[in-house]
Parts: sequence; C-alpha cells; structure tokens
Amino acid sequence: MGIIKLKNIRVFTNHGCLVEESKIGSDYRVDLEIEADLKKSAQTDELADTVDYVHLNKIVVEEMAIRSKLLEHVAKRIIDRTFKEIPQVTRIVLEVSKINPPIGGDVEQVTILMQESRS
Repeated sequence: MGIIKLKNIRVFTNHGCLVEESKIGSDYRVDLEIEADLKKSAQTDELADTVDYVHLNKIVVEEMAIRSKLLEHVAKRIIDRTFKEIPQVTRIVLEVSKINPPIGGDVEQVTILMQESRS
C-alpha cells in the first residue's frame, strides 16, 4: 500500500448556514490523503497503473463548487465520489477548512476531518 496526499487545495466558494455566506463566499482549504496499492505503478512507471492526482484534485474542486450548508456534507460528497470513480482507493482522510469563519471571534480557520475505508 501507499499514500498520496494533496495538501492545501485552495478554493473560493459559498458554503455555510448563513445567507450572507451564500452571497459573499469564503476561502477554503482542502487536504486529501488517499491510500492505494502503488506497487504496480512503482514498477511500470505508467499513469494508468496508479491513482491520478489530477483526477483527485478535479473531484475536490468540482464538489467544493456545489454549495452546502455544512462542511461535513461537502466532505462526504468528495469521499463518496472518490470511492465511486477511483476503485484503487481503499482509504480516504479528508480535511475541509473554512478560512476566517464568521463566528464572532478571532479564529484562523475551522476544520472538519473525516476518514473512511472502502467497505
């Protein structure tokens, strides 16, 4: 097994429970870690034998563009779509962070972390 990490995927989008958040938008950070068997690709040097991180990034960016009230909801969509589209992925650890959240305090970011293994 091996691990592929995409760190600090930055997106601007409109998640949140407040109406203002849907209009103004916020900066978000996504960190994605997947586990997959990388032995074959390590031997063959062929993209077809591994998990393409361009595909992973595309899933994150496209799902983050769809508005959700909760970070948990968008994170679950990213996880589900990754398992659906990339059968080599056996485990996912995903962090979704809202930068400078509107929570009435000096908070750099709020982060949810979800992890799932293929059943």
